[in-house]
Amino acid sequence: MRYLAIQKIPFRNSNDMPKQPGFTTTILHSDRLRKPEFGALHQPIHTAVTWGYENVNDLINVFQNKQKGFAYSRQGNPTVAALEQKVTQMENGRDSVAFSTGMAAISATLLALIRAGDHIIASSFLFGNTRNFFHTLMGIGIEVSFVDATKVANVVAAHQPNTKMVFVETIANPVTQIPDLVAIGDFCKTNKLLYIVDNTMTSPYLFKPINVNASLVINSLTKYIGGHGNALGGCVTDTGLFDWIGFPNIATTFRNQIAPAQQGLVQIRKLGLRDAGGTLSPEAAHSISVGAETLALRLQRTCANAQTLANYLAQHPKVERVNYPGLKSHPQHDRAATLFTGFGGLISFALKEGVDYLSVLNKLKIVIKSSNLGDTRTLAIPVAQTIFFELGPQRRAEMNIPESLIRLSTGIEDVDDLLEDFRQALE
Repeated sequence: MRYLAIQKIPFRNSNDMPKQPGFTTTILHSDRLRKPEFGALHQPIHTAVTWGYENVNDLINVFQNKQKGFAYSRQGNPTVAALEQKVTQMENGRDSVAFSTGMAAISATLLALIRAGDHIIASSFLFGNTRNFFHTLMGIGIEVSFVDATKVANVVAAHQPNTKMVFVETIANPVTQIPDLVAIGDFCKTNKLLYIVDNTMTSPYLFKPINVNASLVINSLTKYIGGHGNALGGCVTDTGLFDWIGFPNIATTFRNQIAPAQQGLVQIRKLGLRDAGGTLSPEAAHSISVGAETLALRLQRTCANAQTLANYLAQHPKVERVNYPGLKSHPQHDRAATLFTGFGGLISFALKEGVDYLSVLNKLKIVIKSSNLGDTRTLAIPVAQTIFFELGPQRRAEMNIPESLIRLSTGIEDVDDLLEDFRQALE
C-alpha cells in the first residue's frame, strides 16, 4: 500500500534556486510536510486500529492500492507512515516499510522475497540473531553460503545460477569487519542480484547504501535512529535502484496490479508485514521519530568519544587488541574512511591473558553493563558469554571472538568521564 510521496522542503539559496536542505533540517521538518492536524509540529500518535469511509468505493480503492489511505493498522498507520517517510528521506530512497523490530524487518523481507530452492550469499560475520535466522531459512529449503565479504572475490566465487540475493552489514558486530561494499554492489548490479545492506551500525547519517548500488536497506530503528533505548523498531527501504520486473519471485497478483517500481516493497508490506504481523506500534513509531531528530548531533559526539576511547584502549598495557574502524591498524580502515562520514560508536576489545574481564566490567561505574547498541549511554557487555554464547566456542573462534572480548556501544557522555571510568576499572 502506497502512502504520501516523499516531498522536499522548498528552501532557496541566494540565487533563488531550489536548494536541498541538510540532513538534520530535513528530519526536523519532515512531519510538517504531511500537514498534521491543528498545526502540530510532530505527527500525532494515532492509536486507531481501523478507519471508516463515507463511501465504500474509497475503502475498496485503498484495499486495491488505487488510492492513498489506511484500512487496518497491521499494515499501515499515519504515525508509522510519518516515520517511514522520515527514514526514506534519510536514506535517499523511494519508500520504506517499518516493523516492530530490526529482526522483524529482516525476517519479513526475506520470507516475502525468497523461495525454496533459491540461494543467498551472506557475510560470515553477521550478527548472531541474523545468522540464526539464515540457518532457519536453510531448514526450509533455501541455500545460504556464508563468505568473508571483506573481499569481493569470495562473493563472486559463491555465486550460483540460483543465487537471488547478497546480504551484508556495513560494520559487523562485534569485531567490526567491513565488507567490500562498492565492489559487491557492482557485482550485484551486473548480475541482477538483490543487494541488501544492513545499515544499522552506521545509520543513514554516516553512510547511505544507495551510493554502493544497494537494492534494499535495513535499519534497526532501535539503535542509532531512535537512539535512546526506549523503543523497538525496524525498517526496510527500497532505494529504487533494483529492477523488480526481472525478479522472478514477485507474486502474480502484485505483478499484474502494481506499478513495477513498487512491486518489491508492496510484496514486503503485504506478505511480510500484513501476513506475518510484525507491526510497529504508533507509540513506538512516535518515540523513534522524535529521537531521530537528533541523530546527527548524537552521532557526532558518539564518533568522537569512540575514537578517543579506542585510541586510549589501544595503548593500554592490559589490552591485547582493539577492533574499531577509526584505528589505522584496522584491516578496513581506509575503506571506512572512504565510505563513511564517521567510524561509528561500536568498539570491541580483548584483554591480555591473566586480566580478569569480569572484574574490569564490574568496576565500571559510569559505563552500564547491558546489551543493546546506539543508546545515548555507553554500554558494555562480554560477548562470548552473552550475545554469541549460543554459537559455541568453535564458531566464536572462527569469528575471532575470544573469551575476554568486551563490546562497547559508545554513548554521548563527557569523554573525560569515560576515560577516567576505564582507567580506574583497568587498574
